[in-house]
Amino acid sequence: PIGGGGDWRRPAPVVDDGGVSTPAPRSSYANGSVANMLRSLLVIGALVALLIAIVPRVNTVSQPPVDVAAASVEIAKESGLPIGRHEGLPDGWNAASVRYVRSTDGVMTWHAGYTAPSGNYVALEQAANATEGWIAAQVNRAKDTGERQVAGKTWTAYVRGVKIQNSLVNRPASADQLTTIITGTGTFEELAVFAEALKPATSS
Repeated sequence: PIGGGGDWRRPAPVVDDGGVSTPAPRSSYANGSVANMLRSLLVIGALVALLIAIVPRVNTVSQPPVDVAAASVEIAKESGLPIGRHEGLPDGWNAASVRYVRSTDGVMTWHAGYTAPSGNYVALEQAANATEGWIAAQVNRAKDTGERQVAGKTWTAYVRGVKIQNSLVNRPASADQLTTIITGTGTFEELAVFAEALKPATSS
């Protein structure tokens, strides 16, 4: 004992219990080198390109044809109004939309839209008991440019200057009759052709 205190013991001998195991060498991919990552990205990119090439793609979505004539018969029967539909439009005019919905001021509105051969859009808007607010909304608050005689009727022409919109408005003798508006991006010549082909739909 040193200094006369406590027990002194020898340290336990170190025993060799076998060889020291060494870890397996890491894969070069596990090292995460830039070259390996780039190779992985190239493989993924090639797979994506292959999938894009073999999966069929739809270039255009076909829409069901718009049947204005059939719709006009149903709406005429439902509403009891002699709403208009177009007959004998020249080749190249195609129906694009049709509906009978509540519009400005709660006015029920018959709408039939067409594309002209030029690509311009021309629509028919008709309503009974039309209000001035409804008319203003249909022509987009365009400027009144005076009257025109088209298809044997007197129409008020409106021109919107900021964005192209031309309109013809025919007001009836009494409020309960149909107010007719022809409007769209078409020229006044196209609007006149549209007005000439307008005929009342029958409910039968």
